[in-house]
Amino acid sequence: MINFGIANEESIPELGINAKMNEFEAAMGLCMLDEIAEVTRSRKSIYERYKEGLDTVVAIPKLNIHANQNYAYFPIILKDESQRIAVQKALNKHKIIPRRYFYPSLDTLSYIEPKQYMPNSRDISSRILALPMYVGLDVGEQTVVINTIRDVLKAFNG
Repeated sequence: MINFGIANEESIPELGINAKMNEFEAAMGLCMLDEIAEVTRSRKSIYERYKEGLDTVVAIPKLNIHANQNYAYFPIILKDESQRIAVQKALNKHKIIPRRYFYPSLDTLSYIEPKQYMPNSRDISSRILALPMYVGLDVGEQTVVINTIRDVLKAFNG
């Protein structure tokens, strides 16, 4: 229950809350407030490298230009689920673990009422991956992520 009801990457069997932070973690978060501008700059730089390296081979959701950005995620949307699976497996072989933060589609959860069929949400949730995004992700590691994705998709496109 303390992890949003998430059991694993494929399943959210119950309603949950975000109660993962203890007092020590909260204190560390407060200590980081002085560093937040640098953290955001670093994450923005990582975001921009991903965008530059992948913009022509995957769909990248557009950021809201009227909102402040924290660059917490770098989601990519693949053409179909088979590409998502192939990219995920290839990255995993390099010990890179992309996340499926936007999966499963919320309309598939048993406890959400009223029931509604949301085909766009289901479609995108099957094709989306969030790439590693953290302060300290160096250019070399990021290059492996970018090149792996490009190589997998090149094999799909011939």
